[in-house]
Amino acid sequence: MEYNPRDIEQKWKQYWDDHEVYKIENTSDKPKYYVLDMFPYPSGAGLHVGHPLGYIATDIFSRYKRLKGFNVLHPMGYDSFGLPAEQYAISTGQHPAITTENNINTFRKQLENLGFSYDWSREVRTSDPSFYKWTQWIFMQLFNHYYDKIADKALLISDLVKTFSTEGNKKVNAVCDEDTPSFTADEWNAMSEKEQQLLLLKYRLTFPEESYVNWCPALGTVLSNDEVKDGVSERGGYPVERKLMKQWAMRITAYADRLLEGLKTVDWPESIKDQQTNWIGRSQGASVKFGVEGHADKQIGVFTTRVDTIYGVTFMVLAPEHEYVAALTTPEHQDEIEKYQKWTASRSEVDRQAEKRITGAFTGSYAVNPFNGEKVPIWIADYVLAGYGTGAVMAVPSGDQRDWNFAKHFNLPIIPILDAQKNMDEAADATKEGRYINSGMINGMTYEEAVPTLINWLEEKGLGKGKIQYRIRNAVFSRQRYWGEPVPVYWKNEIPYLIDESELPLVLPQVDKYLPTETGEPPLGRAEDWKYTPTPGGESYPYELSTMPGWAGSSWYFYRYMNPQNDQEFCSQDAVNYWRQVDLYVGGPEHAVGHLLYSRFWNKFMYDLGLVPEEEYAKKLINQGMIQGVSKFVYRSFNHPNIYISYDRVSDDFTPEELKYLGVNSRDDLGFVGAGFHVDVNLVNEDSSLDIEGFRNWRSENKDAKFLLSSDGKYYCESAVEKMSKSKYNVVNPDKLVLDSNEIEGGKGYGADCFRMYEMFLGPVEVAKPWNTSGIDGVNRFLRKFWGL
Repeated sequence: MEYNPRDIEQKWKQYWDDHEVYKIENTSDKPKYYVLDMFPYPSGAGLHVGHPLGYIATDIFSRYKRLKGFNVLHPMGYDSFGLPAEQYAISTGQHPAITTENNINTFRKQLENLGFSYDWSREVRTSDPSFYKWTQWIFMQLFNHYYDKIADKALLISDLVKTFSTEGNKKVNAVCDEDTPSFTADEWNAMSEKEQQLLLLKYRLTFPEESYVNWCPALGTVLSNDEVKDGVSERGGYPVERKLMKQWAMRITAYADRLLEGLKTVDWPESIKDQQTNWIGRSQGASVKFGVEGHADKQIGVFTTRVDTIYGVTFMVLAPEHEYVAALTTPEHQDEIEKYQKWTASRSEVDRQAEKRITGAFTGSYAVNPFNGEKVPIWIADYVLAGYGTGAVMAVPSGDQRDWNFAKHFNLPIIPILDAQKNMDEAADATKEGRYINSGMINGMTYEEAVPTLINWLEEKGLGKGKIQYRIRNAVFSRQRYWGEPVPVYWKNEIPYLIDESELPLVLPQVDKYLPTETGEPPLGRAEDWKYTPTPGGESYPYELSTMPGWAGSSWYFYRYMNPQNDQEFCSQDAVNYWRQVDLYVGGPEHAVGHLLYSRFWNKFMYDLGLVPEEEYAKKLINQGMIQGVSKFVYRSFNHPNIYISYDRVSDDFTPEELKYLGVNSRDDLGFVGAGFHVDVNLVNEDSSLDIEGFRNWRSENKDAKFLLSSDGKYYCESAVEKMSKSKYNVVNPDKLVLDSNEIEGGKGYGADCFRMYEMFLGPVEVAKPWNTSGIDGVNRFLRKFWGL
C-alpha cells in the first residue's frame, strides 16, 4: 500500500476530535505534568516553518509523558493584543478584533494541520474580555498594595493608611519614591483627600509617573526598547524620540532582590539568568551630593560603587534630559546644548548605550567636590541616561575607561590616583602595606577602611549615604494605543481611582478611527461619552485613555490554561493547587527580559497574596534555537534606484551598449551599487536567479525596472542566512510542505509527520540552524520505506 499522509492524518485527526482524546481534567490519580509553549502573536502572515520548532519538541515530549503515565496539560492560545493589528486597522479602517479573529483562525488551522496534541478546549486569547477581565483585576490588586520591607512582601494599602492615621510614616519601612516626605499622624489627618491620595501614589505598586519614553509621533504611541532599532520604530521605520510623559508604571524595583534570589531555584539556561541578573544590576555603593558653583539651591546627586576614587573626579556628566541642564547652561553654551539635546532626543536608550563615538557638550557651569572643594566642569553626554540612577555621573578618568576616553577626546584633566583594590602590588610597593596615597582623609587606608570612612563622613555632613542601587527601573505600563487592555481607572480631581470590581471587564469602546485625537490624546479619547459614574445619577469622570502594554496578559496567562472558563476568579484554588506551576516551558531567548522577567515579578506578587502556590511559575525553561531563512538581495544603483545590477557583475565595467540601455553616460553615473533591499524568496529560483517579470509585478515601483544581466542572460541575487521573518521576505509556509496541491497552491503534500520529523532532524532544539527545503526529500523517502515495511 502506498504511503498517503493526508488520508492517514485526516483519519486520525477526526478520531481525536470525535473522542476528545487530548481533553484532560484537573483531577486525576496520575501524577501531573504541565508542558507549555510561549504562545504566539497571530500575525496576518500566519505560521512560517520557524515557528513550529518548539511546538513540535513540546508535543513529542507531551506524548512521551502521557505514555509514561502522566496527566499532561499541554495547551495553546494567542497573545492577541498588539501594534500590528492596530496599524492594519489604521490603514484599512477594519476593527482590530476582526483581523485578529481572522489571523487566529489561520493559525489554528495551520496548527491543526501539524497534528499537535493540544487540549483545544483550554484555548485562551489575551484580547478576549473574559481573559483580560482578570488582567485588569490583577492590575487592581497591584494598585491596592505596597511593598513592606520588614514583611518582605506586598501588603494592603488600606493597612498602610491605618498606620499613617495613628503613627505617621516615620516607622514605616516600605519601598517608595525617594522624595517621599516624613510626616506625623496629625499631619496626615490634616491633609485633604487629594493630598493623601497623591502621597499614597508614592507607595503603590502601580502608579502614574513622569518618565522618559520612546515616543513615535508617526505611530502615535510609546514603544518599548525592543521595538526601536537604530533610532526608528521596528515596525514601519518611523523616527522615535525620547520624550518626558506621564505613564503608568509598575514598581518592579520592589522585587529586585527576590527576582535575583529566585534565579537560584529554577532550572533555566544560564544565558537567561545572566541577562536578568545584569538587567536588575544590583550595585552596592554610596550616593553623593555635589554642590554647584553659583547655584546654592542646587545639588547634583550621583551614585558610585567606588566612593574611594572621589578624589580623582575631574568632571561631571549629566544626561541631556537632566532637570538641571537648562538652569546650569550659561548663555554662551546654550545653542550648542540645545542642538545636542535635540539630537539625543531622536535616539533610543539602546542606541545611546551602544554608541561608540564620543559626543558631548559643556554647560559652562562647575560642580564642587564635597571632599576637597575642587571645581569640576559639568558636561552633558548621551551615554548617561536620565532614567538610570540619578541621571548624573562623577567622572574619574584614571579609574574608568569610558571616563578616560571622554577626557582624552575633550582634553579634560586626568588626576592619577592609586586604586588599591585593583592594583595591590603597585600599592604595596608604594606604601609597604597596600594603602592609599594622595587621597585626602583616606590617605594611608586600605580599601576596606576607606569606604566606610567616606560614607560615615557623607552621612554626618548630610551630603550622602551608603546605598544599594539597581539598574532595573520601574516598568512603564501604558501605551497610547487602542488595541490593548483598558486600564480600569478613572480620573477625579487629577487623581486616579479604581473602578468598582463588579464593573469588570472594562471593555474597549467603539471609536471612529484608531489614531490619536487631533489634540494628541490616545485613540480612546475618540470614544463618545466614555466616562465612569461611581454612584448612579452622580457625576461622571473620564476613564484612563492609555491601554496596557503587550506584556500584561502574558505575565499570567499560564494560570488561565488551568481553569479557562472560570468567570468567578482568574483560576480556581483547586486547579492552581493541582497544576501548581509549569514543569517545562519552551520559548525564544529574545524574551529574557520583556516577558520572562515581568511575568516572574507578577507571579511573586500573586504569591504574596496567596493566589498561587509557587513563587516561581516555571520550573524548567528551554530556549529553542532559531530556524534561519536564506534571504535574497537585489543589487541596485544608488543614483538610479530603478537600475538593478546582477550580483556577479557589481564590480564590472559596462559596455557602451549596456550603458545606453541603462540610460547613463558612464559607470560612475550609477554611483554606489549595493544590496538595495530584500526580495521575496518565492521570486528567486534555486540557482539564485531572479524571476524578473514576477519582480516587476511584485511592487508598483518595480514596474519600469531595468536589469543588467549576467553573461548567461540571468539576473543573480546575493544570498545570506538571517532570521526568518516576514519583513525579510524569506519565510517558508509550512502548509506548502504539509498539504498537497489540491488543498493549497503549490503544495508538496509531504504530510505533517514528514515535516515534524525533518524539523527535529535539523539538529538540537536549542541550536540555531538554517532552513533548506530540499533536505525534506530524504525524510520523505525514509517514511515511505518505513511505511512499506
